[in-house]
Amino acid sequence: MELQQRVRQYIEQHDLFAPDSRVVVALSGGSDSVALASVLCDLDAAGALKLVGLAHFNHQLRRAAGEDERFCVRLAAALGRPILVEGEDVTARSRRDRQSVETAARAARHGFFERARRHFGAHVVALGHTRDDQAETVLLRLVRGAGLRGLSAMHPRHGALVRPLLSCRRAELRDYLAARRLAFVEDESNADVSIPRNRVRAELMPVLQARFNPRIVDTLAAEAQLAQDMLSWIEAEADKLLVRARHPATGGLDIEALQTAPSALTRFAVWRALNEAAGGRPVSYDHVEMALAVMRSPASSSRDLPGQRVERVGAALVLRSRAVGASGRVLAKAPNFFEYPLSIPGEVVLPAVGATLIAERRPALPGGSESVGPDRPGEPTAVVRDDLADGTWRVRSRCPGDWFQPVGLGGRKKLQDLFVDRKVPRDRRDLIPLVVSGSGRIVWVAGYGIDEAFRVTDPAQHVVVLRLKLLGGRS
Repeated sequence: MELQQRVRQYIEQHDLFAPDSRVVVALSGGSDSVALASVLCDLDAAGALKLVGLAHFNHQLRRAAGEDERFCVRLAAALGRPILVEGEDVTARSRRDRQSVETAARAARHGFFERARRHFGAHVVALGHTRDDQAETVLLRLVRGAGLRGLSAMHPRHGALVRPLLSCRRAELRDYLAARRLAFVEDESNADVSIPRNRVRAELMPVLQARFNPRIVDTLAAEAQLAQDMLSWIEAEADKLLVRARHPATGGLDIEALQTAPSALTRFAVWRALNEAAGGRPVSYDHVEMALAVMRSPASSSRDLPGQRVERVGAALVLRSRAVGASGRVLAKAPNFFEYPLSIPGEVVLPAVGATLIAERRPALPGGSESVGPDRPGEPTAVVRDDLADGTWRVRSRCPGDWFQPVGLGGRKKLQDLFVDRKVPRDRRDLIPLVVSGSGRIVWVAGYGIDEAFRVTDPAQHVVVLRLKLLGGRS
């Protein structure tokens, strides 16, 4: 099968984007990203997508980085596409943020991808990861120690990032470029075996291929796909468990609900809850074991874990985030948990937030959501479908495992990730009201968007207008 057709088939199989989707290609100048840009140009001409631009990020880590940047600018001109170029001293960033260069580079690069997506008004950013990259990632995760999430490696879609080439081998992409006489740049750092991925590629993979399994790349990529399928199922079940196990009095997790679930599901749900409270710190298998030991203890007990303290409080497992005080002492913060029923029409006073949430029914709005404005600037307002308002909606603060599907994203997003992306301060996240349906699905994250399922799509639909009205002029 011709390469373009196989890539198109993979795009359709995983619903990466539609013919009217606006796509940006992340272009490093290496063979994989150059092949991706060329293939998507062809698919654009065939009506499979709209390739609206290229994006190059200069990490300023190598002497040749400047020439790579100039190569990408020339390639964009040859392909007839606009290009956005940015750069950052990643070494300085790693020192400033006390991170490894690899971690700092990834954070800088992904921040740029989102800026590029917004710059071009695009739906997604396409990355050039291949089947070989997938296999190497599985091995890296395995030797470092990884659970189901780690072994699932790179997903075809992660938020606004898509990977159309995960079914393609690196060698066949280079053959494709040679046949088209398309140049690319070689990253000399790929030969540096002090970098773990390069060591896996140069030393471990050839041994496995020659002495154990000549099709090791395909085998590992298939294992990643199986892990992704299993992960998708257990994430959905863990979300349900975390909602079901929410303890109304403490804001923690009901121990009986956790203990009656299958052990693998309990472990995964606790891992997710710990990760959300960890503030970006890594949570390991041992940390989950410690939390489970606290849960199983017959009396009150506690353990300090990354970014949090886990306590047994009566029948609940409570995760309290920790902040460093002026003296360097770790201070426990009590959760700002709240939950109230929401009548439609009706209103709910939220003392912790300093606001009232108002729900009103309206007939169809000819001007759309823009025709309903807040009483005062800074008061978030949303317009959602009235036919889904079944009388059991609630207003509450966030809980571990919360997720929703922002309009236009094409997939779900963890609430924690949304707050990180929007740079919401940690001490404000517990105070953002969520309107939740009777099934537990988030309808509206006040001030940050509604769920796709509740979007008004028919101008004739009756609607519910949700407004967060601030008390006493607070903002």
